[in-house]
Amino acid sequence: MTVRVGVVGLGAMGRTHVLAYAGAAGAGYPCRLTAVCDRNPERLAGKTGAVGNIDVGGADRLFDPSTVFGTTDPEALFARDDVDLVSICTRTDTHVDLALAALRKGKHVLLEKPVALSADAIAPLVAAASASGRLCMPAMCMRFWPAWSWLLQVVAHGTYGRVKSAVFSRLASPPAWSRDFYADPSRSGGALIDLHIHDADFVRALLGEPESVVSTGDVDHVTTLYRFGASGPSHVVAEGGWNHTPGFAFRMRFVVVMEGATADFEFGRSPELLLCRDGKAEAVPIPPEKGYDGEIRHAISAISRGAFNVGPDMADALRTARLLDAERESLRTGSVVRL
Repeated sequence: MTVRVGVVGLGAMGRTHVLAYAGAAGAGYPCRLTAVCDRNPERLAGKTGAVGNIDVGGADRLFDPSTVFGTTDPEALFARDDVDLVSICTRTDTHVDLALAALRKGKHVLLEKPVALSADAIAPLVAAASASGRLCMPAMCMRFWPAWSWLLQVVAHGTYGRVKSAVFSRLASPPAWSRDFYADPSRSGGALIDLHIHDADFVRALLGEPESVVSTGDVDHVTTLYRFGASGPSHVVAEGGWNHTPGFAFRMRFVVVMEGATADFEFGRSPELLLCRDGKAEAVPIPPEKGYDGEIRHAISAISRGAFNVGPDMADALRTARLLDAERESLRTGSVVRL
């Protein structure tokens, strides 16, 4: 079956999703963009100048408006019979309500991160997604970023032994797009919720649930130490912040020390992924696709084969939100917070 796609929100992430669906179709995945929605009617013509931290390329025209339905009303898109899957790429404080509305219309949902600002806000969506019989997937793109996906595999298989240390870093200047939204932590959650979430979620995916956290900094620049107890690694740290001076280039990196090797990834470096062992560093070949491509191809494949309970799911999103709630509480109190 061809999965017919609607995208709600044509800002930076909506553009990214539209391009990723086009890339998936070009790679042979059975999908087609049939509808878009944005409150700005000018974007329904298929043009947008939206940008983000990572350049996803693409032509000036994202889609042909003569073949793709456009509306400013999300409910009108959800009501269409020619939409099977909805990508929701709007601002965080609209996510849960839009996802619930799409599920009520029988649509599959790919929901941009963060799903919401707190675990309590996500809970109703977890229950609705479970009862819907539809795919409802948080767009946690780092799980699908080729180098990070490689790391998940080698750690899961114990290829180089157990993890001893893991350090993640994600740093940027303040978002240059939607500045009123991102500058208001009551709506965006600050860098803690909107940026650092990638590494907090990946720590869980890679190593399981931490026993406790201790965080320092503030919501726009946080460093967290994750503690796993005697059976886990003794040194796991993630730093995320977007309070750097404008002009500071986006940085994304991990260094993971295993018993038999160290994995070193730095975005934009050539080569991006190095494996250090036996006295030398060797390049690890990775596909050119980005995590946005991987998450969308994962969703298309799952829907095509009728596997609607594949991960990550909303229960995953809830657990990551609980982890971020604990980090926020540690920032507030200066204390270790147990999970």
